[in-house]
Amino acid sequence: MTAPVRSGDPIIVNVPLGARGYDIAIGRGLIAELGTRVAALRPGAAAAIVSDRTVADRHLAPAQAALEAAGLRVRAVVVPAGESSKSWRVLESVCEELLAAKIERGDLVVALGGGVVGDLAGFAAAVVRRGLDVVQVPTTLLAQVDSSVGGKTGINSAHGKNQIGAFYQPILVIADTALLDTLPARVFRAGYAEVVKYGLIGDAGFFAWLDANWRDLLGGGPAREHAIAISCRAKAITVARDERETGERALLNLGHTFGHAFEAAAGFSDRLFHGEAVAVGMALAFGFSARRGLLPAAEAERVVRHLAAVGLPTRPADIPGTLPDADALMALMAQDKKVRRGKLTLILARGIGASFVAPDVDPAEVRAFLAEKLAER
Repeated sequence: MTAPVRSGDPIIVNVPLGARGYDIAIGRGLIAELGTRVAALRPGAAAAIVSDRTVADRHLAPAQAALEAAGLRVRAVVVPAGESSKSWRVLESVCEELLAAKIERGDLVVALGGGVVGDLAGFAAAVVRRGLDVVQVPTTLLAQVDSSVGGKTGINSAHGKNQIGAFYQPILVIADTALLDTLPARVFRAGYAEVVKYGLIGDAGFFAWLDANWRDLLGGGPAREHAIAISCRAKAITVARDERETGERALLNLGHTFGHAFEAAAGFSDRLFHGEAVAVGMALAFGFSARRGLLPAAEAERVVRHLAAVGLPTRPADIPGTLPDADALMALMAQDKKVRRGKLTLILARGIGASFVAPDVDPAEVRAFLAEKLAER
C-alpha cells in the first residue's frame, strides 16, 4: 500500500445509510467550498456555526464568509475550548442560543471544531426543535477520522465520558486537511491514535503502511490525506453495517474502555487528551490479550513500540500526576457503555488487524492486570 500523489481534487467517501447517507469530502482548502456544498443540500437555509474560542479565532471568519457568499443567513455560537464544554451547562446555553437566533427546523447547525464541538453541536442539533440538520467541519485529526463520522453525539457526566447523548447523523462532513496545519504537535499526535486504531482493528496492511509512513503523515505530506481517507472508509463501512453499535461497531472502541477510565481519572482535562488515553488503552488491550495467550508478546510489543515512536503514551506511568488505584479504575470502567447487565466487555486482539469483542471478561483478571501496570509507575 502506498500513498497516492496529492491532487487538487477532494477525496469523497460516502457513508451508505440509504436516505440518510452522506458524503465526507477530504482535501485541502475545502472550507472555501462550505457554502456552495451546504447550499446545494439545503438551499435557502440559515446556519448556526457552533465553535470554540480557540478554533473561532482561526477559522470562524472564513467559514462564515463561505456560507454568507452562498446566500445563507449565519449566526455564530462560540463556547469555551476544552472538554469541560461537553456539559449540561454548555449544552443548555448552545440550545438557547440556537432558539434565540430563530434557527428553524429546516435550518442547520455547522459544527466547526474538534471532537468536543462536534459532539456538543451534534447533540444540540439532535434535540433543538426535535432535530436540526447538522454539518460537521472537523478541525482536528481525531475529529476528521473518528468523531465527526458515524453520528455519535453527546456530553459527559460525572459518571463517565459520553454517557448522555444520541445517535444523530450529519448531512455532510467537510474534512479540510489544511486546518490541521495549525494544530499543536501534541494534539495532532493524539488524533493519530484514532488513525492507527483502524489498522489494529482489522487492517494489518494499513498498520504496516503507517509503520513505514507515519513521519510523512505527521509532517503534512501526501500520506496525510491518504490515511484520513482510509480511516474514514473503514469507519463508514462499519457504521453502515452497525449504525447503533449493537455488534461490529463496538470494535471501534478498541482501547476506549481502559482509556475512558484514565480520562475520567484525569478529570477530562488537558492532562490527558482523548487520543492519548486511547493510545494507553490500546497498548493495555494488546498487553492484556498477550497475557491471556491470544497473541505473541512480540506482537503486543510491536504495537507499543509504534505508539511510543510517534510520541504517544503507552503506560499509566506516562500519564502525568497521580492516578487512582485499580479498584477505582474498575469502578470507572463499570460505567462503560459496552457493559451489559453489569458484565464487562473488552475489545481484545488475536493479532494486529485481528481485534474482536470479548464479552463477560472476568473483572478480577482485569483488576489484577491494572494493579500490576499501575505498580510500574
